Amino acid sequence: MDTRAKIIDLASAARLRGPGVRLKLVAGYFDVLTPDLVRRLRSLSDGARLLAVVLDPPKPLLPAQARAELAAALGMIDYVLSPQGESLEKAIEEVRPDEVVREDLADGKRSQALIEHVHQRQKS
Repeated sequence: MDTRAKIIDLASAARLRGPGVRLKLVAGYFDVLTPDLVRRLRSLSDGARLLAVVLDPPKPLLPAQARAELAAALGMIDYVLSPQGESLEKAIEEVRPDEVVREDLADGKRSQALIEHVHQRQKS
């Protein structure tokens, strides 16, 4: 399966809701995938469909399309939305998820920790 097919637009995301369908929206940067993030995402996939919304970090390491494809490659994520010009609030309003999980702040901390780790390794 080409996991890029999981990347959908806002109109398609708005149609994900249906009778008996639980939907969790996970907003994050998906710029650095760490085991901690993967474990966190796995714990969120408790029978609900997971829609990852790929936000733009202040200083991205990867382009937006690469981050969306990286998120889509994760088995526990059912759909990926890259808002491209739309706000997260607009996505939440259109999709009406049962739950919203914000991972963007934690993603920023994970990225910063990785950068600091690499700098420390280069000094030694």
